[in-house]
Amino acid sequence: MNNVITVKNLEKNYGAKRAVDGISFSVKDGEVLGLLGPNGAGKSTTINILSTILKADKGDIDVLGQRLTSNAKSIKQTLGVVPQDLAIYEEISAEKNISFFASLYGLKGNELKKQVKEALELVGLYDRRADKPKTFSGGMKRRLNIACAIAHRPKVIIMDEPTVGIDPQSRNHILESIKILKARGSAVIYSTHYMEEVEAIADRIIIINEGKIIAEGTKEELKEKVNDEITYTFKLNNIENVIDKEIYAVQGVKKVNIVEDEVRVTTLKSNNNLNEIIGIFLDKHCKVESMQSKEASLETVFLELTGRNLRD
Repeated sequence: MNNVITVKNLEKNYGAKRAVDGISFSVKDGEVLGLLGPNGAGKSTTINILSTILKADKGDIDVLGQRLTSNAKSIKQTLGVVPQDLAIYEEISAEKNISFFASLYGLKGNELKKQVKEALELVGLYDRRADKPKTFSGGMKRRLNIACAIAHRPKVIIMDEPTVGIDPQSRNHILESIKILKARGSAVIYSTHYMEEVEAIADRIIIINEGKIIAEGTKEELKEKVNDEITYTFKLNNIENVIDKEIYAVQGVKKVNIVEDEVRVTTLKSNNNLNEIIGIFLDKHCKVESMQSKEASLETVFLELTGRNLRD
C-alpha cells in the first residue's frame, strides 16, 4: 500500500512550550491509524496541522503526493475532517447540514443527493434526516458531525476525539462506520484517549506523550514490548497485615497496589515467583480468597512507557 500521508520532523511551539516535538510517521492507503495519548499529549495540535487549521513551525508533510505548505487549498479538498468541537447547524435539518457541507466540495444535483443519503445511512441517521440537530442527543450530533465530513467521499479522514462524552450506542455506530470507511478504501487518522477504541479499529497505533512518539506498531507489536509481564489480583482477608515493601522484595515484581481488600501485583512471568508471593500472604496470616491473572494489555504498555495511566 502507498503512503497517503508522510510526516517528517514535525514541530509546533506555543511560546516556551513545545506541543509537538519532532514527530515523524506515515499513513497508508486504506489504513486506520490510531493516535493514542492523554489530554495534552500533542494529539490535537498534530491533527490541526494535518487539517491545515494550524501551521507547523518545522517539518514536512506530504498528503497524496502534495506538499502541505504549498498546496494547502487543494489538499483541503481531499480531506474529511471531524473536529473535536461540533461543526453543525442546530436549526436546519440533518439532511440540509450534510448537503451544505458536501456542496462546498463541488457536489451537486443527483450526485449530491446520493452522497447525502449514503452518509446518513452510514451513521445510522437516515430515519432522522428531516429533524433538526437541536432535537438530537449528544451522540447523534457526533454522528451527524461525521456524516458532514465524509459525504464527499474523501480519500483521507481525520478524526479528533469523535466519541467524547457520548452514549455506548452512538460510540458503536461510529466505530462500525469507520470500519466501513476503511473497507471503501479511505485512510483514517483516529485521535483518542480511549484505549478500547484503538484496539477495536486501528491497524496500527502511535502512542504520543508530551509531544513525542514513544511507541508505534500494531497492538500485537506494542503488547510484545511488555509480553513477559503478568498482573495478579489477590482478594485477601486480614489485608492490613500486608506490607508492600515485602512484595517488592520478591525478584521480578515491578508494581504493587493495595486497594481495599485486594492486592494487585505486576511481575515478570519469567521469574515464576507466584508461590513466593502467596507465601508472603500466608506468613502474614492472610487467606487468599480468590486470585485472577491478566497478561499485558495496551493499558499496561502505556503505563510501562509513560509511568502513568492513560486518563491521568
